[in-house]
Amino acid sequence: MNCGTHPEPASIQVGWRGGQNVLMPNDRPSSLDPVIAARLKRDEHGLFPAVAQQWDTGEVLMVGWMDDALHRTLTTGRCTYWSRSRQEYWVKGDTSGHQQWVKSVALDCDGDTVLVRVDQVGAACHTGDRTCFDADVLDSVVGVPVP
Repeated sequence: MNCGTHPEPASIQVGWRGGQNVLMPNDRPSSLDPVIAARLKRDEHGLFPAVAQQWDTGEVLMVGWMDDALHRTLTTGRCTYWSRSRQEYWVKGDTSGHQQWVKSVALDCDGDTVLVRVDQVGAACHTGDRTCFDADVLDSVVGVPVP
């Protein structure tokens, strides 16, 4: 999938996951600012998590995976992720219409996660729920701070 003027990766590495060979986004030429790219800590597949949060309410919407998708996100104003299952880039909402419009992007202190504050149009979850965290709330003890 090619988003406008962004070139497709020159190479994709074959890796092993879940007992099968899969394409990995390693060794993709980077369009990221070298200063930002140097700060990122990626997993063995060249990926890092991106937390999408509703900009005005603070509601956590979803977690996706990025590599050079971060460059696309920073330069288009639309959240772009790497699909580990489909092995391709996807722009949130291109198929569903449930778009994420970027308000801000922040790298965490360790450089291994980004927080993308967005204006979510429609459902964020592929199930049709507002967030990916609506459907399966776990019972837990509520902690109380000790004075």
